[in-house]
Amino acid sequence: MRRFRFAIIFLALVTIGCRSQSDRAPAIGVAYAGPATLALREEINPRSAAVGTAHHGERLELIQQRRRFFKVRNAKGEEGWTDERLLLTTEEVERLQHFNQQARTMPSQGSATTYQALNIHTEPSRFSPSFVQVKAGEKFDVLSHEAAPRKAPPRKPLVAAAPKPVTLKPPKAPKIPPPAPPAAPAAPKPPEDWLALSKTNLPPEEEKEIKEAEPMDDWSLVRTANGQSGWVLTRLLFMAIPDDVAQYAEGRRITSYFPMGEVHDGDEVKKIWLWTTIEQSLQPYDFDSYRVFVWSLRRHRYETAYIQRRVTGYFPVLVEPPGFSVCVNGPGGRRLRRVYSLNGIAVRPAGEKPCEAQTIEKLPADAHAMLAARAQEPESPSLYARVKGRLRSLRKRWFNR
Repeated sequence: MRRFRFAIIFLALVTIGCRSQSDRAPAIGVAYAGPATLALREEINPRSAAVGTAHHGERLELIQQRRRFFKVRNAKGEEGWTDERLLLTTEEVERLQHFNQQARTMPSQGSATTYQALNIHTEPSRFSPSFVQVKAGEKFDVLSHEAAPRKAPPRKPLVAAAPKPVTLKPPKAPKIPPPAPPAAPAAPKPPEDWLALSKTNLPPEEEKEIKEAEPMDDWSLVRTANGQSGWVLTRLLFMAIPDDVAQYAEGRRITSYFPMGEVHDGDEVKKIWLWTTIEQSLQPYDFDSYRVFVWSLRRHRYETAYIQRRVTGYFPVLVEPPGFSVCVNGPGGRRLRRVYSLNGIAVRPAGEKPCEAQTIEKLPADAHAMLAARAQEPESPSLYARVKGRLRSLRKRWFNR
């Protein structure tokens, strides 16, 4: 008898799971989860209970919109609300994947660390999703730098707005124009000395145009140990250069550093260091000074072997044995790469060559179309997911929970 009941219950569940999904809300669009773990809330209120989760890059169906909040459905059939700022469009996902592929080959500008948990964002913006978190004390590579506005950048809507209905107004009856007014009398002529009469004895007022500076943030492009790349606030990271060299920063921010060689002082081995620094933040360039430190065998401390100040420099700084090169603005604002050679502990200029800005290449023309076609492919949930979703909807309908 127990086996018979079990068979009946199993067949009923299979029948429920195989039923058409006509009771499910139709999808109005497709998006992808931005954060590492996205909580799907029961209500719009972010303090409401979580009814499901989605992981970074997971495909979600958009089924309802209220202002900037969307009700989404994941592959398991779980439905919940989330903020549109935590969702990625098809183009943003493809751009992020393409961006990560290029960032893997970018030269490191030094290792950095943080004293607190650090969120890595998809874009240099506080409003972009954070898909990876770096733990305190964990090291990562610094690749680039950018000063970006603090306000949220414009982005493509997740769901295209519906076209406004066209209302045809009935033609208005032609109005009969009123009769023309009588001609105005001729104005009297001004006096011959009207220019002298218009002069004033008061001092001219100085007009000052006061423009409020747009709030900006300094962002650094970083790459984690497992190869994931994204943007972090520069003020939250610290370059992991040894303290016996970092003490000579003189209040400047160290933006990059590189080991150039070694000096043997008895049983100790001291490295030769190259670093770049910047005095003021929120600049369109990456550094304004570079400096080489060598270990003094006579004084047993680090000393400056070469320094160049008041430059406008850009990443990447390249270590090219037996020396290095930096990209700076030359005469006329033209960028050039200055090459230096390191002979022992002596630094000598070794020439100049053209320098191109480090940029992220644009996506191929067919990349968006490929991912859009992939996003349109229906993902049929498994039997377990259909049964679970059906039971959840029945429980909510019968018990209102």
